[in-house]
Amino acid sequence: MYFHIDVNSAFLSWTSVHRLKQGETVDLREIPSIIGGDREMRRGVVLAKSIPAKRFGIKTGEPITDALKKCPTLAIASPDHQLYAAYSKELIHFLENYSSDISQYSIDECFLTYTPIQDIDDSAGATDTWVKAAEVIKGAVKETFNYTVNIGISTNKLLAKMASDFEKPDKVHTLYPEEISSKMWPLPVGELFMVGKSTAAKLELLGIKTIKDLAKTDPAILVSHLKGHGRVIWEYANGIETASIDTHMKETKDSSIGNSTTISYDVENASEAKHILLGLSETVGQRLRESSCTAGMISVEIKYHTFESKSHQKQLMTPSNSTDVVYKTACQLFEELWNGMPIRLLGIRTAKLASDANVQLNLFDMENNEKLRKLDKALDSIRKKYGEDAVVRGSLMDEDSRRRH
Repeated sequence: MYFHIDVNSAFLSWTSVHRLKQGETVDLREIPSIIGGDREMRRGVVLAKSIPAKRFGIKTGEPITDALKKCPTLAIASPDHQLYAAYSKELIHFLENYSSDISQYSIDECFLTYTPIQDIDDSAGATDTWVKAAEVIKGAVKETFNYTVNIGISTNKLLAKMASDFEKPDKVHTLYPEEISSKMWPLPVGELFMVGKSTAAKLELLGIKTIKDLAKTDPAILVSHLKGHGRVIWEYANGIETASIDTHMKETKDSSIGNSTTISYDVENASEAKHILLGLSETVGQRLRESSCTAGMISVEIKYHTFESKSHQKQLMTPSNSTDVVYKTACQLFEELWNGMPIRLLGIRTAKLASDANVQLNLFDMENNEKLRKLDKALDSIRKKYGEDAVVRGSLMDEDSRRRH
């Protein structure tokens, strides 16, 4: 049995919790507030919103200027991807108390394979036991971290993820195969996993408005209009998960170390994408160093809002585990790869790994490499002692980031 655990309005929740820890008295979650953009520059998009902000009609992904028109008193906090990566890591580590089989899906989502929890009465049957276990986990997260999660339960990852997107926040939902017709089919087709705005618009032209409509459509018709994607979403509408939806780059000890994140909104500008790449680079660089490895190749993956994926890679002249090298190379690859379309996933993967003791540097590399090595070592040491968000690497941040810090 799978649990899909999703942090409610993660960026806003994590920012709020962090600020409260720093002594602030106003909880952003309790007032009209958003994460994203710059009030003074009046640019950027809404990355996350509070429930009070939602009541003003503010939507994730809309321009800051539009949000301010709806609510002039809106509180705006800048995103801090370093902080979010640290809170994400903290949550995953905590969930390992409940299961040894955890698959992180994005920075604020993961799948957990159910493991019996001590002291839960299972006399009422398996279904009640799974729900009780999810309630225990949900409550423990709230008590420990002061933010809430939704948990979806089902027999496969697809249905568990769909279930967690039902009513929010702080809820447990089930979506077993026998519940598909009553719980999932009545939903608008655009709420089905892997059906974006453009796909939903094409489906509506075919008279397909609900997930049930899609499930009952001849798959041959869908394939004729949407090619292979049509078959995939027909299967999803029927609760069929032929291949795991967890398609992120995996970290393997022998071949690669990588990290990626699925984004809940459309990233439409290079600045925001590079902020995300910065957080990913920090994680990848730290993992390389913890593994005493250097990477000879770096690749970047982009998944667009159409769910089309593209990747680009570069061979390094000198293998490295420097965060600076990973980030700058990733940005270069991103600039070469991105076609300007809205982005839903960004990932960095390093390969051609070797022991860091075997790196041969030329004379021109030595001085700069030693400076970067000392910087990485110092930052890793500080984070290990004081927490992931204790220090931010200013040399990797653009002008906007420096203003925020």
